Amino acid sequence: MTQSDQLVDALKLELKHQGKTYEDLEEVLSLSHSSVKRLFAEGNFTLERIEKICDYLGIDLVGLVTLIEQRSEKIDQLSLEQEQEFANDAKLLCFAHCLLNGWSFEEIIQTYDISEHEGINMMAKLDRMKLINMLPGNRYTLLISRKFSWITSGPIENFFEKQLQSEFFDSKFDKQHEVRLFATSTLSDKSIDIIKVKLNKLANELNDLHLEDEKLSLDKKRGMSMLLSLRPWETKVFKALRRDNK
Repeated sequence: MTQSDQLVDALKLELKHQGKTYEDLEEVLSLSHSSVKRLFAEGNFTLERIEKICDYLGIDLVGLVTLIEQRSEKIDQLSLEQEQEFANDAKLLCFAHCLLNGWSFEEIIQTYDISEHEGINMMAKLDRMKLINMLPGNRYTLLISRKFSWITSGPIENFFEKQLQSEFFDSKFDKQHEVRLFATSTLSDKSIDIIKVKLNKLANELNDLHLEDEKLSLDKKRGMSMLLSLRPWETKVFKALRRDNK
């Protein structure tokens, strides 16, 4: 992760902790909402703007550096054994999934069949796994980095792969808040690279919007999943017609 990425992450983290959003920075920076979002997306901060944001948040540059250092110590991935523990315990996986998506302890036990005692024990376990930092009053802070990911073809990816095939695609995608887009094209390597960059930006935008909406109550949000994929592919029906297959 570049220093610019670390700076953006630290500022986003402090905004989140103080319940602030990009909208709150519009007047501070004398910028439109779209300009503030672009500033954080591109990470092109001038020293003057960094100081203005720090003043608004009540921290100095030394404090910002400390936040960056704390952020850099966060984990990028769990061990295979830890992932397997999640895969073997549906309640623990559900609980951790909610925490990773910013749910409060109270929201989790009110929504799912998880008792307060079970929830406290699971928070303690996640704290020992260094996934969260457990705080008084059943509060927590996440100890995962922005680039956190599950192990490729590991227990959790395999678990969700099964859900994708049996549940996620079991829909016509014609209801409210649902959309399915499928497109094919013949592209050069350069164009393929451009599309991959755009897909990564879209995934980052989803994460940014998630951070913006975290201060909203649960009844004003809904769990959403987005699958982005791109690969060379031709249906077997067409492949069978190729001359080199005859």
